[in-house]
Amino acid sequence: MGTAAFGLIALVILGSALGLVLKRNPIHGALFLVVNLGGIAALYLTLGAEFLAAAQVIVYAGAIMVLFVFAIMILIPGKEETGPDPRRGYRLVAIPVGVALLAELGLIAARRVGTASGPGGPAGVEAMGRLLFTDYLLPFELTSVLLLAAMVGVMLLSRRRT
Repeated sequence: MGTAAFGLIALVILGSALGLVLKRNPIHGALFLVVNLGGIAALYLTLGAEFLAAAQVIVYAGAIMVLFVFAIMILIPGKEETGPDPRRGYRLVAIPVGVALLAELGLIAARRVGTASGPGGPAGVEAMGRLLFTDYLLPFELTSVLLLAAMVGVMLLSRRRT
């Protein structure tokens, strides 16, 4: 079962990497990169590294990709949309649905405040934080510098020539 899961996830990762390289639309490429990073998180799950999988999804597939898409949108302006909004009805329904979901989240959080944490609770997070900022501080900081250099490179490569 493990080998089959690995093979399927590897095919998804390879397909998304090819899509990333071959697509001409930068937004489509960024979406393929999100799929690729999600596949890597799935590989972490097959290895039993749940924390790394969650960090992969939150940090890379979430935050870093938001920055990439933001940079793409800033540097490659699209055509102005004109005419009536075709999704106006959906947008009006979205506000009460969003408020209901926020209320539900608040109720769930209020119920969980009184419960005690299990064996992987604060002690595990504290130990992970201590390791991250002591023994693994250099790789952590090098990763941040590498991501910053990638962002600067993207901006320099995609700016318009005058």
